[in-house]
Amino acid sequence: MNPERILDEFPAPSFRGNQQDALGNVREAFESGNDVVLVRAPTGSGKSLLARSIAGCARRVEDADPSDATGAYYTTPQVSQLDDVASDDLLDDLKIIRGKRNYSCILPGEHDTPVDRAPCAREKGYDCSVKHRCPYFSDRAIASNREIAAMTLAYFMRTAGSEVFRKRDVVVIDEAHGLAEWAEMYATIDLNPRTVPIWDDLKIPEMTGLDRAVQYADSLSGTCKRRKDDLIAQQELTAPEAARRDRLQELISELDWFVDDYRNPDSATEWVVDQPDGKGGPITIKPMNPERYLAHTVWERGNKFALLSATILNKDAFCRQVGLDPADVTLVDVGHTFPVENRPLYDVTQGKMTYEHREETLPKIARTVVKIMQEHPDEKGIVHAHSYHIQEKLTRKLREFGVGGRVRAHERDSRDEDLEAWKASDDPDVFVSVKMEEALDLKGDLARWQVLCKAPFLNTSDSRVAHRLENGQWAWYYRAALRTVIQACGRVIRAPDDYGATYLADSSLLQLFDRARTDMPDWFAEQVDRMSYPDLPEFEPDGAGGNGGGGGGSRNNRGGSHGSSDNDGEKPKSNSKSKSGYSRNRKSPMADVWDTE
Repeated sequence: MNPERILDEFPAPSFRGNQQDALGNVREAFESGNDVVLVRAPTGSGKSLLARSIAGCARRVEDADPSDATGAYYTTPQVSQLDDVASDDLLDDLKIIRGKRNYSCILPGEHDTPVDRAPCAREKGYDCSVKHRCPYFSDRAIASNREIAAMTLAYFMRTAGSEVFRKRDVVVIDEAHGLAEWAEMYATIDLNPRTVPIWDDLKIPEMTGLDRAVQYADSLSGTCKRRKDDLIAQQELTAPEAARRDRLQELISELDWFVDDYRNPDSATEWVVDQPDGKGGPITIKPMNPERYLAHTVWERGNKFALLSATILNKDAFCRQVGLDPADVTLVDVGHTFPVENRPLYDVTQGKMTYEHREETLPKIARTVVKIMQEHPDEKGIVHAHSYHIQEKLTRKLREFGVGGRVRAHERDSRDEDLEAWKASDDPDVFVSVKMEEALDLKGDLARWQVLCKAPFLNTSDSRVAHRLENGQWAWYYRAALRTVIQACGRVIRAPDDYGATYLADSSLLQLFDRARTDMPDWFAEQVDRMSYPDLPEFEPDGAGGNGGGGGGSRNNRGGSHGSSDNDGEKPKSNSKSKSGYSRNRKSPMADVWDTE
């Protein structure tokens, strides 16, 4: 790696905000001998551009010995983030490769067939006459020879050990804050009728402990190998049979990895096993802090690493989770360039949204959402419902209040389509979402306000979460929730001259801020310190635009005196003015130097 090139490798015509200083600090960190650098860069820092600069410092072929690793990988867990890279002209030298199922076969009569189900995947010894033009194999060949290959984290991990995508000099991981959780998810083994093609032929014993789970996994792997070999022996397979073969091979790899890791005395991975329905029921085998899995799929794939995120909240804890020595890792902090008055937090808490309090609290939150809609009659907004149960209850209540004409919600199976339809609409509709706190760009008028309905605590009935809490890892629990809140707060303000309000409806969010205060980035702590009670209108659904379109002129007091005069759980009026008010007409001093398009 040659960090001296880092500024020259910046792909934009000029630097914005703190980008030049950030890259200078990253260069110093690598020049000091660090193999891993964490870059904590808030929303709007241009992380993809920073990532491209760092990747561009990788050793080049002309400067390398034959045995040296060259080039770089750029990877991110989020498909939408990769799509953004693909559409950015400044990043057009990153060659993107996706999984086979994302490409269609070009053979006559097969144009609707994904490459992983094409004749080459179904017929033994098939000699494809157009393989050199196959969109997947063409992209793979180009990416494998391009200086910077870009892919999702899932594809990156699954190509560990590949002869095509070998070790490279530099690996850049964007949105890296959830690396440990993503690794745990990828390494989790779900055994149920949907994931095990031969489920109906199996006798599922009761999992009385991990030793029993290992014995069963070893036996099941052998059964899967025999079934897979039977399919491989056939001259030609149907598309469903090819899918069955591939799933059996994936399952064999998952089971063998678990058995090998559990029996390896040097592995630090802990495993937990769940079988909620007992004998005969589905089984889930989950890893805790899968250091060995990450070593194989990530850390052995490069010489130098840059991990970028807005929410790596605690360096030492993050390093321990992913199997790194904190002493060998440097954290580079990038300052926030968005004026704090443009990103206010408003306290509209109505009570706790825990399961036992939800029936009482949710109707109050629905009334508050109506009042917020009245406050923003001509502006689009998003409500983060946290779960489909809350989404369904909330949208039903909003319809009962008569504002359903302005409310949209997505289905489980059409999340992306419903989201894009809402974004494309010019109507000031409200989108009630589930698990969209990350990787969502609602710049400008796409959304001017949002509501957090529930503190995003992890599910304590999950065996991994329960195991950690039994071991006293409460700081980890609060950090995980805080990280999601900070990510959510960045959805509606995307540039220094953008603005967007975040309304907090669950009182547990305030407790979260107290308990995780020491892990807050300074720029977010400033937001929390300026949090105020908004002066919302009295509850009048007719003014919320529920019958389509806005319900009157937009209010201008975006943070004046606090409180509401109606008695539905709002905070009382305050005699003092909030410091967090902002005006939509106020122009940020950064507006002239930041490209917001």
